[in-house]
Amino acid sequence: MKIDILGVQAFVAIAEQGRFQKAADALKITQTALTRRLQNLETFLGVKLVERTTRSVALTSIGRDFLPQGRRLLTDLATALVEIRETGKALRGNVAIACVPTVGVQFLPRVIQEYSVRHPNNRIKILDYTSAGVAEAILRREAEFGINIAGPHHPELAAAPLLQDRFVLICRNDHPLARRKKMSWQQLEPYPLIFSGPGSSNRPLLDPVSGTDTLQLKFFYEVQRSSTAVGLAAAGVGAAVVPRLAIQNGAYPNLAVVALTNPVVSRQLVLLTRVNAHLSPAAHALYDMIRRQAGNTA
Repeated sequence: MKIDILGVQAFVAIAEQGRFQKAADALKITQTALTRRLQNLETFLGVKLVERTTRSVALTSIGRDFLPQGRRLLTDLATALVEIRETGKALRGNVAIACVPTVGVQFLPRVIQEYSVRHPNNRIKILDYTSAGVAEAILRREAEFGINIAGPHHPELAAAPLLQDRFVLICRNDHPLARRKKMSWQQLEPYPLIFSGPGSSNRPLLDPVSGTDTLQLKFFYEVQRSSTAVGLAAAGVGAAVVPRLAIQNGAYPNLAVVALTNPVVSRQLVLLTRVNAHLSPAAHALYDMIRRQAGNTA
């Protein structure tokens, strides 16, 4: 249904000013334009709202009944527009973001903490999904944007580089490898490992190294989430290969972190949005803050 706001505005101005010329001057339009707007509204409604003679302007009975409603309509619209404008200026609003789980362990909490200080009234929904789930949430508009692992994406999604997340070895302090600062993948062969399972989004990044004929690693335990691998390693089940961001600083004081070399394997994290998407002011503020934090982390 078409709502003729300009017609309502013209009608209310005529009713309040009492003359067409005064109403036109108040709206800063010509009298001809004012008359046309009123006529369009009356044609749309199928009723006469104003009776005009050569000397006076009077409202019809329907016009008198409609006047309070017309005023309220214009007031409500003006209030809504001001509220939207002020919300945009103040960066107020709720934000939904999707991300792979490891991002929510160490990287994202620092950003959210800073964001909540600057925008204490904004609510944030964090959808921690698998890599495929992050993309789907953005496409379904459940999230305005997301943090995902780089790779082939849906054509309706655009990716911007965020940061590199290196794979490391973690083990309990009493493990034989705990005193190492760095080691090659080849040196892992004698030890039972906790590794990303076939369904994990990290596995395709590790297969080119772990799946070679020259390297025979022992995958005793396979997991889908890095948080599970961290828990198992902390319990002394074995050593685990995980992304560095999966380990929250200070959360597991009994874990040692060993850099893996020859080769260095890392994953590229990206900011994912819909192509040509316009983020809300509140979401845009969070998006920019994440990019700045990534620069500090790097």
